[in-house]
This record gives sequence, C-alpha cells and structure tokens, in this order.
Amino acid sequence: MPPKVLILSGYGINCEEETAFAFTRAGGSAELVHINDLIESPERLKDFQIFMIPGGFSYGDHTGAGKGMANKILNNLREEVLHFVKNRDTLTLGICNGFQVLASLGLVPALDGKYGERQVALIKNDSDRYQCQWVKLKNNNPDGIFTRDMNDLYCPIAHGEGKVFAEASVLDQLEAHNQIAFTYTDNPHDPLLPQNPNGSLRDIAGITDQSGRVLGMMPHPERSIFFHQRPDFTNLRETLIRNGEALPYMHDGIKLFENAISYFQ
Repeated sequence: MPPKVLILSGYGINCEEETAFAFTRAGGSAELVHINDLIESPERLKDFQIFMIPGGFSYGDHTGAGKGMANKILNNLREEVLHFVKNRDTLTLGICNGFQVLASLGLVPALDGKYGERQVALIKNDSDRYQCQWVKLKNNNPDGIFTRDMNDLYCPIAHGEGKVFAEASVLDQLEAHNQIAFTYTDNPHDPLLPQNPNGSLRDIAGITDQSGRVLGMMPHPERSIFFHQRPDFTNLRETLIRNGEALPYMHDGIKLFENAISYFQ
C-alpha cells in the first residue's frame, strides 16, 4: 500500500492540486481534506502517514501570513496534530504558506522538543512586496529525510512574507543541529536577481525540526517537478537538441516528494 498523504485544503489555499499531483507522481496516495472536514472528524489523521499544508493565502493572510489557519488548527486540532507529529512515525511538510503555518504552530524548528512553542517567524520581504521568481537553493543536508541524495534545487518562490527571522541564539542552534535544510545561493540562471530574494536571516529558505520529520520551506518544489517547467526551458531544449543530447523529463523538485514517500517503503 502506498503511503497516504493528507493535503490540507481550505479558504485561500491554492496549491493543493499541484501538491497532490506531485505526491501521487512520487508514488503516494494523496487526498485533499478540507480543514472543516478534518475538524469535524479529527480521527481521520490516524489514517495518514504524511500531513501536508500547501501554499496559498489561507484566510487571506489578513491577520498575518499563515496565522489564521494556525489559529484554526490550534483552537480545534492542537492535540491531534501534536500527537501526529510527536507520537507517531510520520512526516509533516509545509510549503510557503504552509511553512508560515508550521512556524506559527511551533512545529518547526521545535528546538529542545518544544513542539507548540513558536521560535521563528516569517515576516515581510525586505522589498516590502510580493515576489515571484525562480531561485537556486543549496541543499545543506543531503542525508536528511526529505533532502536525501538531492542536488541543489532550482524552483520558484511566490510570497510577500518569506523572510525567516529569529533570535541569534535560535539561528545558532539551527546551524549546530543541522536543521537548516535549504539556503538561498547564487543563481547562475539569472544573475541579475538577488541571491536572497526576501532578506531571510542567514539566507534560510527551509528548516526542519530536530528529528528531520517536519520540514517547512518557502520555495515551491511542487512547481519544479518537470523539466519543461523551468523558465529557461526553450533555450535549454534547443541547446540539448543541437548537441544531440536527450531531453530530461523530470526536474529537481520531484526528488523531495519521492524521498518522503520512500521513507515509508
């Protein structure tokens, strides 16, 4: 049986379909579950091995990015979600708005096992505007559960509040415990764009809890699973054809989802 993935859906979430597709393509069994349906039947969490909060603008981000959804979960599903993360051998993933939710819930970085205590924040980009561009990410943990055997990742961002902010002592612990999964790095594909698009402290693009089973990241790997999704695809295609080389079909992002599925196989 393929691992079952709960893809959270709800007001303002807009990346659930492509995230479900990525997990299905990677060999999982993905199911979209509306937040209200999960609140009505919280025991459904027991049927899943992976809990995924996709990107979007849940509840319009009117009270801050991800805070509305985080409060919805805290007020209705806190114990069930904490049990899922702490007491079972499961994986939890939050991308973009999902990362903002995980941070608000205190599920990442959960230093010293303090799940439920907020330790980092995602605040306004230094540019003070929404940014949508492709970025290059350095994989800092090639032995991680989600990042195992991955090359550096080329994928897009799409956010207005993606700057990772925390006290220096927290950042030091993240580095010491190898919890910084991804950092923004030089982008050879578009050198005119800034390396760090939002001003994240220490160039952080994604972090895990200390177990490595919970990952939050701002960029969107689910939008970078096919080679033809790259913004420079047409140029690369012509270069490969003229050199007599085969065109790749898949791209960097799919490996993250394959790693999550293979964890249970």
